[in-house]
Amino acid sequence: MTAESKLMCGVILITIPSIEYGGYFLLNVLSGNLRKVELNGFQKAMFRAGHAHAGVIVILSLICQLLADHTALPLQLTWFARASVPTSALLISGGFFFSAMDKDATRPNKLIALIYFGALLLAAGLITLGVGLLL
Repeated sequence: MTAESKLMCGVILITIPSIEYGGYFLLNVLSGNLRKVELNGFQKAMFRAGHAHAGVIVILSLICQLLADHTALPLQLTWFARASVPTSALLISGGFFFSAMDKDATRPNKLIALIYFGALLLAAGLITLGVGLLL
C-alpha cells in the first residue's frame, strides 16, 4: 500500500464513526425514542437514503484507494480519482439531508443539487480510475 493510500484510507476510516452516529440518531428517531424530533415520511425517506449512500460510497472509497495504486495515470488524475469518490459521499449524502431539513418539508429544497453534483463527481472519479487501470 502506498503512502497516499494509507493517508486517504486513514482519513476515510476516521469519518466512519460519524456515519455510525448518524445511523444511531436515525434509529432513535425512527423508533420513536426521540420524541422531540418529529420527521414526516418524506424526511425519513431522505434521511435513510442519505445515510445509506454515505455508508456505501465510503466503502467504495476505501476500495478505490487500493485500485488507484495500480493506475497508469498522471499524478493529478490519480489524486482526482482518489479524492472524488469520498468527496462525492459528502455531497450526495449531504444533498439528501440538507434538501429535507426544512421543518415541514414535503419536497426537496434547492440543495437537492448537491446530489446531482455528487453523482457527476462520483461518475467522473470512477471513470477516471477505470481508464487508469485499463491503460
